[in-house]
Amino acid sequence: MVDRPVRGKWLTDWDPEDEDAWHRDGHRVARRNLVLSVLSEHVGFSVWTLWSVLVLFMSPEIGFDFTAGEKFLLVATPTIVGALLRLPYSYAVTRFGGRNWTVFATAILLVPALLALWLIQRPGSPLWAFLLVAAVAGVGGGNFASSMTNITAFYPQRHQGWALGLNAGGGNLGVAAVQLVGLAVISTVGDAHPSYVAAVYLPLIVVVALLAAWRMDNVAAVRTPPGAQREAVAVRDTWWISLLYIGTFGSFIGYGFAFGLVLRYEFDATAVEAVGYTFLGPLLGSFSRPLGGLLADRLGGARVTLWNFLGMGAGTGVLLLASGIGSFALFVAGFTALFVLSGVGNGSTYKMIPAVFAKQAEAEVTGGRDAVDAFARARRLSGAVIAIAGAIGALGGAAINLAFLAAYADGSGSGVPAFLAFLGYYVLCVLVIRGVYLRRAAPQTRSSGSGTREASRV
Repeated sequence: MVDRPVRGKWLTDWDPEDEDAWHRDGHRVARRNLVLSVLSEHVGFSVWTLWSVLVLFMSPEIGFDFTAGEKFLLVATPTIVGALLRLPYSYAVTRFGGRNWTVFATAILLVPALLALWLIQRPGSPLWAFLLVAAVAGVGGGNFASSMTNITAFYPQRHQGWALGLNAGGGNLGVAAVQLVGLAVISTVGDAHPSYVAAVYLPLIVVVALLAAWRMDNVAAVRTPPGAQREAVAVRDTWWISLLYIGTFGSFIGYGFAFGLVLRYEFDATAVEAVGYTFLGPLLGSFSRPLGGLLADRLGGARVTLWNFLGMGAGTGVLLLASGIGSFALFVAGFTALFVLSGVGNGSTYKMIPAVFAKQAEAEVTGGRDAVDAFARARRLSGAVIAIAGAIGALGGAAINLAFLAAYADGSGSGVPAFLAFLGYYVLCVLVIRGVYLRRAAPQTRSSGSGTREASRV
């Protein structure tokens, strides 16, 4: 390994599992790329969730006459587009390299930011125009998949829970950051200038793109043969993990997009009140994601994820209670707890991906397969499943917004039907973890020595 390759070249001898090389200079290379990956993903998340803040400014007083259903549709649109872009974004890293794609994926964020800046100053524009511009903001959601696929190749398996959690958590902070920008705009110049929110991100996008071009590296290990995602689609664990990730990341991003609108229609909160409360949950949820990865490194991803979904079920029960008694404070507290737990679950579920495939590789080696080939396949499938689960999880966020749309569109002012649906899904996730992962690992853990117990921990 070398600390600084020639700009634009590939690290062709990268092996994070080589402990001597890792301690000598590999960890510094990985850390540098991780920091810049976080910055790019952070700005991407902010642009992706930009419209969740802009809709809070869109009141009849300044010329916007959209219904509750239309506003929920507006925030669901970038969620869907971002989810669909995650698979091609992850694939692009394997073809063009982490540095090269990060520069492009960051620079292209200028397009949705400029379009939002232009359109939000034209309140008389038709709904389809707003939906089109919001859809373009979906490119910010694709950054997550390419970033996570790239960082997986930089870190050894023993540190991937922490590294992936930190990478994703730093990116997720973009949800809270854009809401804080909205709060700052409302607090200083009022709620009649939503264009200022979009304007803030223009120089940030330029700076991050330039930093990525200057200091990031391409690494040959991230390259995979064509068809890795097709191979992963045929693996059963891909779909089980994707189902779990709908419950964790789908909840985080879905609530992040919708929370402000839910407060407005559930409790008739003002724009200032909505923005003032909505940033806290995504902020804490972003910080808790690395914690989920760290706990999963130590305790096992399946075990942490199980307890996490039990907690999310309890948090949803708090929302049902708060909605029934009309308690704004309890409602905000319940939602904040859900954000924190969804962050923990994001980290622990993603840790399960490399662990599951590493465990399968160990079983294949025991059965006589070449170790190099088995673990190369495990890394290839891990990167592909990260992309697939990320895309499906983001679609879960869109489903949450559509559930809120259905709940509030009739003018009842109650999200109870949506909350009951979420509670049912969390129960399903608990059953999947118990039936698929914990039951599968238990017999092997009881009958093996300490080394095998560590290896079989999912």
